[in-house]
Amino acid sequence: METYKTPGVYVEEIPTLPASVAQVSTAIPAFIGYTEKAANTEGVSLTEVPTRITSLPDYEALYGKARNEIFNVQIRDRFSGGDAPKLINRTIKPLLTPSPFNMYYALQMYFMNGGGPCYIVSVGGYSETPLVSLTNLGDGLEKLEQEDEPTLIVFPEGVNLSSSANYNTLISNALNQCAKLKDRFTIVDVIKTENTRELSSDYLKYGAAYYPNLNTVLNFHFKEEDVTLEYAAEISGVAYENPSIDLIGKDLIDIINTEGALYNAVKSEIAKIKVILPPSSSMAGVYARVDNDRGVWKAPANVSLNGVISPTIKITNETQDGLNIDPIGGKSINAIRTFTGKGILVWGARTLAGNDNEWRYVSVRRFFNMVEESIQKATGWVVFEPNDANSWLRIKGMIENYLNGLWRQGALVGAKPQQAYFVNVGLGTTMTSIDVLEGRMNVEIGLATARPAEFIILKFSHKLQEA
Repeated sequence: METYKTPGVYVEEIPTLPASVAQVSTAIPAFIGYTEKAANTEGVSLTEVPTRITSLPDYEALYGKARNEIFNVQIRDRFSGGDAPKLINRTIKPLLTPSPFNMYYALQMYFMNGGGPCYIVSVGGYSETPLVSLTNLGDGLEKLEQEDEPTLIVFPEGVNLSSSANYNTLISNALNQCAKLKDRFTIVDVIKTENTRELSSDYLKYGAAYYPNLNTVLNFHFKEEDVTLEYAAEISGVAYENPSIDLIGKDLIDIINTEGALYNAVKSEIAKIKVILPPSSSMAGVYARVDNDRGVWKAPANVSLNGVISPTIKITNETQDGLNIDPIGGKSINAIRTFTGKGILVWGARTLAGNDNEWRYVSVRRFFNMVEESIQKATGWVVFEPNDANSWLRIKGMIENYLNGLWRQGALVGAKPQQAYFVNVGLGTTMTSIDVLEGRMNVEIGLATARPAEFIILKFSHKLQEA
């Protein structure tokens, strides 16, 4: 209240509108894994430093590209008979054992499927002896806990850990972090379905698993000097032991000027080998795309995947019966399937808590994450305000305005706002006199969240002819 001492006319602005709730972002994934490098433009190390990027060029500038793979190419020639045998057929067979470091490819799939801003947590570089470490990924997860913005946790290389037990430990720790912070969700890859069912956690509602791996359109990175050539002659008609070229000990770059046709043929065959990836990074992009197009309350399912040739395993209805519903442990696994005329679709919308009626669906859990964090951050102004009817009215109005907007967008179900949500606060309603004396303001919020229609049952019957 102003104290006036000099006579005159004074203007006072009286606030009549409640404060507003700013909605937090919902699809900001954090990718935890190995990178080619980790340093900013000043050369400062970014190892184990969660860093925000917005595009693939951003990633390349800070973290480099994929590890160059080593190919061994077997070349078999078939010659015609006669005094001067001629080459009539050539078989080129590239052999590859991919390294376990696939973070760069995962980011490609993320952005290809609609991803936007995200965080990278580099836990180390590409080692000469490829090894994905539970300790390294766990350390990266701990560093991520200090960041507020990320809402999704992804381990692109987690399935390459030495054992399924280690991977389950990593996922369990991620779910624990989600439950502790209540602002994030874990996207889980599946090594084997039986391994996922062995996952032990009290917080299954904070994660969702997807299966199987995906055959992508991506090509492996390699250097021509890392493509070793090996020659094996095939004899037809007559003995012929002197091939026209000697490839022993040579690599691809050695023949670029002398054997152009063979050089091009080898590169063409290598290009046919595509990267196989776990689905988590693609799903992170799908989450972002669906959130932006429809809202976090829309299940990220019955949507197509970009950059995917096919799932590595063809899943049928009978197969998915055992994936979608686990009557014992409730650990639902969402399938990625190919449908004739529709393409490759995400065909599942359940969390790992598939038997929990409250938190069965991914969209419900992530919607509550968004609402809880948005309201929590927006109500900070109330701390140390008088715990009286004026404050109660203001906070109630602020939250109701926010929830009314969500209801109008279709996030909450009900013909009227009263059916979609409620906000209660006040002495005798949510608080006792002891609560007020001890400084507690209890606000109760109820939401009728929209749930996905998972099973569409069409019932047909014969109708008798009427005269």
